[in-house]
Amino acid sequence: MRLLLVEDEPDLGAAIKDVLSDEAYVVDWFLDGTQAWQYLEHGWTEYTLAVFDWMLPGVSGLDLCKWLRKQNLSLPVLILTAKDRMEEKIIGLDSGADDYLVKPFDMAELLARLRALRRRAPQIQSRHFQVGCLMLNYSTHEITRQYPHGEKQVFSLTVKEFQLLEYFMKHPNQIISRDQIINQLWEIGAEPVSNVVAAQIRLLRRKLGEENSESLIETIYGVGYRLHV
Repeated sequence: MRLLLVEDEPDLGAAIKDVLSDEAYVVDWFLDGTQAWQYLEHGWTEYTLAVFDWMLPGVSGLDLCKWLRKQNLSLPVLILTAKDRMEEKIIGLDSGADDYLVKPFDMAELLARLRALRRRAPQIQSRHFQVGCLMLNYSTHEITRQYPHGEKQVFSLTVKEFQLLEYFMKHPNQIISRDQIINQLWEIGAEPVSNVVAAQIRLLRRKLGEENSESLIETIYGVGYRLHV
């Protein structure tokens, strides 16, 4: 799962990012609302959830929410703020936020609220995601593959393998470039080694029992990769 975090308090932002990373989220953290807005406008990355502080330099968290809803984007948003009056909570929710968490808060509550948003989000309501012969289990990070004669096999995936296969399954039969994969699976500012995508593809094929076959994940030389379903 990829999450957009916009929090201008460095200590709090770093703490939130560490906790979320431990929960297998890929987290892009911005200290400035304007930078986050510009990144969202370009649409380089597909996010599952967002956490916005209310008061931010440049563009506020509420303005980010309003912009998302004007674009008809259903990205679930949790607002963080020290404002705890009922009128202020109503303003936040009416601006397009899906939930509201008052500072200071416990990280366990933050994680619980994000899990609740994930359950409510239309695109991730189910614990399973199936495309063709592949079914992801979000609870166990396992993939079930069904073969033509009806037999099934279950594979356990690492976090990165799971994220990679999920990305392919959300774009079946589409050619996905190396740069698109890096933008989606690694945090902003990360500098993975040059062959990291090819290495992850190789590991994923091996995990799926296709080390010497590309029947599912095809290499389009010079362009990218494609998942056949």
